[in-house]
Amino acid sequence: MPGLSRLLRLRRIDLLWLLVMAVLAALASTRPRHSPIEFLTLGLLAAVQIAEMRFAVFQRRAGAIAAVAAKLGLGWWLVWATEGIESSYYLIFLLPVVSAASTLGLAGTLAAAAASSLAYGSFLVFVLWEHYELAPGGARELGVRVLFLFMTGILLNHFVSETRRAAQEVVEAQAAVRRAERLAALGQLSAGLAHELRNKLGVMRGSAELLVRNTASENELAREMAAMMAGEVDRTNSLVTRFLEFARPSALRRSVQGLPEVIERAAKAFAVDAEYSSDLPSFSFDAEMMERVFVNLFANGTQAMTNGGRLKLRARRREELAEIEVSDTGTGIQPENLESIFNPFFTTKSEGVGLGLAIVSKIVDDHGGKITVESEVGRGTTFRVSLPLG
Repeated sequence: MPGLSRLLRLRRIDLLWLLVMAVLAALASTRPRHSPIEFLTLGLLAAVQIAEMRFAVFQRRAGAIAAVAAKLGLGWWLVWATEGIESSYYLIFLLPVVSAASTLGLAGTLAAAAASSLAYGSFLVFVLWEHYELAPGGARELGVRVLFLFMTGILLNHFVSETRRAAQEVVEAQAAVRRAERLAALGQLSAGLAHELRNKLGVMRGSAELLVRNTASENELAREMAAMMAGEVDRTNSLVTRFLEFARPSALRRSVQGLPEVIERAAKAFAVDAEYSSDLPSFSFDAEMMERVFVNLFANGTQAMTNGGRLKLRARRREELAEIEVSDTGTGIQPENLESIFNPFFTTKSEGVGLGLAIVSKIVDDHGGKITVESEVGRGTTFRVSLPLG
């Protein structure tokens, strides 16, 4: 069975982990007092760690908590079986802290460090039960060991968080590069295509006007068809213009002004619940272009709420950025479409042309900003626009 053989095949990291546990077991066997429980617990810890590294279930919150609890319990059992508070295995309590730091965030890491500290400190009960006194040096040593649990967890959690943030930035940068490549290809085609189309459309528009002027007034059907032809030509010409606006480089007309005023102008035709933080300063941007951004986002949100809902905007300062969130309570976006919605001509609407969000993304990019989207099907969508204040 290919699936079973793949699961049973050990990777290099699995072999390294088994080697470490085997060395620990070998060292344990050299001690005058050792117990079969010690070897069994080391084997179980190895199995839990390998399972955690191999199966995706342990990357989810419930699975991660289960792995932390299993390591905590096995660690306590190992220390109990090997001289308790004075066990050489006290560092085994780092394992649940490391697992929590990798998957459960800072709060989960601190909770795991506290649980490990309590588990290790619980062996003091056995010391007191036997009427021994903990020497001042012993208390200090115990405190240092406990603090090392917290220190390791905090540092590792910071490292994991920074690594994930960097990986997310790489993913976003790759998506931006792919989008830029598509835009470059469209830009090369747009000028020649628009020129050819507009020439033909101009001929068709002129012919329709000539037909209207030279058709007898009693021939109402012909005049109506000619007017319809002219209207369709105008709509096609408008589409070509929008395509050109999207594909060709645009020169921004920046000026220092307040963002709330621009947003309020864009929101006139929509029911928007807007909120602005008091620390949002005026800064340099193209007001006309940014107004188009928010009109498009408001229109998308309104169209997504087919049965009514709430359209919200929140604008605030985040360090050296102006961050604007536009949220709706509409139908949401399917996960497989999230990466494509800013691509030109991608649309899920029966009458859409797929340029609205592409133009929004281009305008934001031209301002040196970034636009991202989060969506949950059936609950709504949030677009987040970040613009540099400098």
